Amino acid sequence: MTTPPPYAKMRNANRKVDDEAVAHGILDQGLVAHVGFIAHDRPMVIPMAYARDGDRLYIHGASKTRAVAQTGGLPMCLTVTLIDGLVAARSGFHHSVNYRSVVVHGMARKVTDKVEFDRALQLITEHLLPGRYDEIRINTRQEEKATGVLALDIEAMTVKVRSGPPVDDAADHALDLWSGVLPISTAIGRGVPDGFTDAAKPEPLSFVAARMKFLV
Repeated sequence: MTTPPPYAKMRNANRKVDDEAVAHGILDQGLVAHVGFIAHDRPMVIPMAYARDGDRLYIHGASKTRAVAQTGGLPMCLTVTLIDGLVAARSGFHHSVNYRSVVVHGMARKVTDKVEFDRALQLITEHLLPGRYDEIRINTRQEEKATGVLALDIEAMTVKVRSGPPVDDAADHALDLWSGVLPISTAIGRGVPDGFTDAAKPEPLSFVAARMKFLV
């Protein structure tokens, strides 16, 4: 894993995980990335859909949005966080959250090659719903014109993980107070058809694959 830049120094460095596989696992399981960039000399953070392709991330949005139109050739930061539990300690000071997070740094590049553009859109769609691209119609030229895609080659990643029970002060262990973890899990329910879909029509296989994604 590439060494993070100097400005990535962390207060809780003990929670950093130097394992690229852990980072990739978090990126592959997450659904939304928060993308940080500078526009008009102001810092911006926007939630966006994304997908990983090896050591490259793709994000997409409306072609005229600032995150797409004004960031090509500029540094970009992207974060994904998974929440696994609320950590309830015997004091407010030791309350915490069990989580897994990745912070990615790289240079944004606007995707203009048609083959890469199409592949990126497929990857982003199937990151959310595996196999969905084969179930839908192809994009129209007008839809493609209205869509912008950025590639972010991973130059540095910082991974942090917090797991396990609260770390109470030894003197507090004898207190008659509940202390432990309240687990949090992400689950995908059953599909709700719109008014134009036959209610008897079975769910597409991509919905089943999406549910399976969170059973690991």
